[in-house]
Amino acid sequence: MFFPNSRYVNAGSYAIERRGVSVLVTRFAVRPRPAVRGFHRRTETQRLDLIAAHYLGDATAGWRLCDASGTLAPDALGARDLVAIPKADR
Repeated sequence: MFFPNSRYVNAGSYAIERRGVSVLVTRFAVRPRPAVRGFHRRTETQRLDLIAAHYLGDATAGWRLCDASGTLAPDALGARDLVAIPKADR
């Protein structure tokens, strides 16, 4: 269901039922904040996928920037000038 490098790959899931319809729900992936190797000063037009591709070698790893920056969602980083870059964990 998730890509192997997704933050949700090992999060687990559970089913809920509402009005007779069962829906499979993914648990929220709570991860410890990783060690940071530095910060990137983001310009107004820079997208997180490009920053992730440059520093992490994976354009889909924007969630790792979120984890390192202490935010839950990529939109929250859009309001910040500095994006934390995590140390390599692989």
